[in-house]
Amino acid sequence: MISHTSRIAPSHIALAAALGLAVTATPAIAEGNADEAAEDAAQPTGGAAQVEDDLHNRQSEDNIIVSASGLRELDVLAGTNVLEAPEIQREAVTGQIGELLTKIPGVSATSFAPGASRPVLRGQQGERVRVLVDGVGTADVSNTSVDHATTIEPITVERIEVLRGPAVLLYGSQAIGGAVNVIDKRIPTRMPEEDFHLDAFAGVDSASNLLTGAASLDVGFTDNLVFHVDGSWRDTGNVDIGGFQIAPELRQELLEEAAEKEADGEPAEAEEFRETAAQRGFIPNSDMRSWTVNAGLGLILGESTFGASLGYYDTNYGVIKRPGLKKEEEEEGGEGEAEEENVRIDLEQFRADFKGDIYLGDGAFERLKLRVGYSDYTHTEFEGPGEVGTVFDSTSVEARAELVQNAEGMLRGATGIQYLHRDFSAVGAEAYVPPNLTDQVAIFTLQEFGTGPIQIEAAGRAEFTDVEAQTLGIARNYDTFSGALGVVYERIEGIRIGLNGSRAERAPSAEELFSDGPHIATQAFEIGDPDLDTESALGLEAYARGSIGAGTFNLTVFKQWFDNYIFLEDAGFEEDGLPAFQYLQRDADFFGIEADFSYPVIDTGSFRLLTDLRGSYIEADLADGTAVPRIPPLSLLGALEAQTDAFDVRGEVQWFDDQDNVTTFETPTDGFTLVNAMVAWRPLADNRNVTVLVAADNIFDVNGRRHASFTKDFVPLIGRNFRASVRLSF
Repeated sequence: MISHTSRIAPSHIALAAALGLAVTATPAIAEGNADEAAEDAAQPTGGAAQVEDDLHNRQSEDNIIVSASGLRELDVLAGTNVLEAPEIQREAVTGQIGELLTKIPGVSATSFAPGASRPVLRGQQGERVRVLVDGVGTADVSNTSVDHATTIEPITVERIEVLRGPAVLLYGSQAIGGAVNVIDKRIPTRMPEEDFHLDAFAGVDSASNLLTGAASLDVGFTDNLVFHVDGSWRDTGNVDIGGFQIAPELRQELLEEAAEKEADGEPAEAEEFRETAAQRGFIPNSDMRSWTVNAGLGLILGESTFGASLGYYDTNYGVIKRPGLKKEEEEEGGEGEAEEENVRIDLEQFRADFKGDIYLGDGAFERLKLRVGYSDYTHTEFEGPGEVGTVFDSTSVEARAELVQNAEGMLRGATGIQYLHRDFSAVGAEAYVPPNLTDQVAIFTLQEFGTGPIQIEAAGRAEFTDVEAQTLGIARNYDTFSGALGVVYERIEGIRIGLNGSRAERAPSAEELFSDGPHIATQAFEIGDPDLDTESALGLEAYARGSIGAGTFNLTVFKQWFDNYIFLEDAGFEEDGLPAFQYLQRDADFFGIEADFSYPVIDTGSFRLLTDLRGSYIEADLADGTAVPRIPPLSLLGALEAQTDAFDVRGEVQWFDDQDNVTTFETPTDGFTLVNAMVAWRPLADNRNVTVLVAADNIFDVNGRRHASFTKDFVPLIGRNFRASVRLSF
């Protein structure tokens, strides 16, 4: 199963990673014995390096809680889910992190193309969702446009944490909708128990002719110095789909266009439209390839650790064009139109990172956590073979420093400062955003008070943002203040009930302020507004989670009231042959429910049969009653999973409702159902270091489309897919 907050342990990992909290294992939570768990948590650990090592070697079904440093309960993380290595292997169908997380309640994906898919959290995407690497941003430009990939290779990571609710105040105003924090191993924080530690992964599939592999190696040079190196490679062909590529409504438009061309005496163009409408079985130009390499050094000095790493990410993938889309081009004697060539994106990123965890002793502050990330990012959009269209460059630095309080007193938590600098430019035919600089400084704190049945938690963040478009001579400054307050009640054994209130503010991004040009990815001419005000949201979140008998559950209900919600609206005219869309502000309301439940129907010790039920619902409307665009529909998932020491066998059904609550410029989306099956085999007795997995996804070859996707009408989800993979850890 995917770890979630109802299994209290995994949910606590998320903030532990952010604040550098020590982590230990105990069975007490699983047994519903809160007193015993608290007593275990109070015991001293073997130091930060030992704690990290324990976590690295522990399987996902163990119960993990936060120990004596930092916050003890962490209920401010009321919307958190954690995926560890076995779940990542199970769900890693594509190389993009958005697709990996879509079975978590409240999570969807942009699904722009197989090479570009970003997470959608509680209906929010783009500038309202931060994707992080160990607490700092990925420093790519995936937030700028849905056709831009995230620079993360999922099969090389150790753990993925999905944060929603007030906890995102730790990560910045751009996480007003939530954050995805990826924990990798490129900076070692522990000594390997062996002379060296090797992790490896290899996989194939049938629907895209996938070939992928990854490996990482940790070697102890001395008693306290560790060297790490990892790399990955992924190659796919065009993706198979279950039926027509084009949605029925758009296919009808193409056939009508073909009839008009025929009537106008243009049979060749009419045939092109008919062929496009008849395209089925696969998505042209959906192939991709990527490779990564990373190296790092870690220095472990007792309770303190220091480390640095260098990394490189490279990918080339297709951008699927909207059928029938033409581009204007100069012809002799006047203007003309030509068919769009296949667009490809060639992307590379060089990244350098530093991490420090300094033990301060038994005073008021126990630890100082330091984190710095530097990125030099470039991607080139090719409009045809060798034909450079637009080049995007982004250089950025992000740094964090956090003081973690000693947890022995009644007040526990952490306080920190964060700095971000981004220098962005785009040059070419589709450079719809001018060169711009963004500088941001923030201070934040997260505190917890109380040890009895009632605990109080509070978080605050002050952020100061400067955004400047140099070529336009425009600079905007924003001061934003966000806060959250939570109350937790734990009187019923094994069950925690909480209520969180928050008010978060977000400064507009450079894209929202300064866009002015054709954006082919969204099929729009986008127009920004340099006079946009701060966006703010008042939020209320109630949750209950814990265990009932042998089962675990999590239920969260949330509501957000946005003031000055920033969105793209149809302007009612065309520019450069594209419909014009402009950034506007209007109040908006979001409401949602997320739930999951797991129960062992049979548990004999050597055999378990688990039920796994999940569901989420989101509703979002603007103040004038129109729908917020691209809101995911109601979704439900039900699964049965049989577990033994050697085998796991899982069958699941994932159902998506119709989405017909749409705004004027988007089309409704039909519901669909996916049926999946998986067998995981651990061939080494009493050893989970080798896992062989065979899976069948979308067994009935359904043609499904994600409503959250800009390209849903011509980029359906992957069809029937048989996968096989092996994961090694020695």
